[in-house]
Amino acid sequence: MLISPAFAQDAAGGGLALITQFAPLILIFAVFYFLLIRPQQKRQKEHKVLLSALKRGDRVLTAGGILGRVTQVKDGADEVEVEIAPNVRVSVLRQTIGDVLKPISANDTGAKS
Repeated sequence: MLISPAFAQDAAGGGLALITQFAPLILIFAVFYFLLIRPQQKRQKEHKVLLSALKRGDRVLTAGGILGRVTQVKDGADEVEVEIAPNVRVSVLRQTIGDVLKPISANDTGAKS
């Protein structure tokens, strides 16, 4: 006998062994895609739509934690003018705006009527 039984068995089951080796890697990639990559892409698209829909009078929260009201939206530019205090206006980049806040109504303040 010139060929040992171990080599003979390995040559016969090559296709199935290859699939079983790559199946866990494919499964891990699928889990990462559906749990990490896809939700992040969805959030990025929503944020882009939110920034493109900015208008004068919106209350915004910047990435630095500053609350303010949009006073001027410059078309074609990445800058937005935000009033952070009475008569204090700053220019911020659109990308630094983290969220547009809902206006506070009298019913939401917690006061009992």
